[in-house]
Amino acid sequence: MEKFESTSHVRWECKYHIVFIPRYRRKVIYGKLRSGIGKILRDLCDQKKVGVSEGHAMSDHIHLCVKIPPKYSVSHIIGFIKGKSAVRIHRELLHERRMTGLHFWATGYWVSTVGRDEETVRQYIRNQEHWDQGQGQLFD
Repeated sequence: MEKFESTSHVRWECKYHIVFIPRYRRKVIYGKLRSGIGKILRDLCDQKKVGVSEGHAMSDHIHLCVKIPPKYSVSHIIGFIKGKSAVRIHRELLHERRMTGLHFWATGYWVSTVGRDEETVRQYIRNQEHWDQGQGQLFD
């Protein structure tokens, strides 16, 4: 039998594959910044009870496979994660103390429902870095 999430009146399984990028698609996610961003994103997901099944940070984009409770819309969760993480990235990782204009992520995101094929999506996210490295090669 499959395991569904549940709240007092709802049994649910709402999984999404989400991709978003830094502003101007700069290749800024690496090293210490990469691990720090991962921790920040997981903390923010925990605050909203969003389960992270899989996540991977590339140099110029983030992949997440998440379970979002039905009481939240995908756009609400993405807005929350991108907005709060931008502030925390600037304060905790970039050590900037400005109060306004803390931009890090580009406007928009890509999202797809995962449905019953979660393992395929998780495998794709895990292998994304390996796949991207081969893009610059013309021949094997």
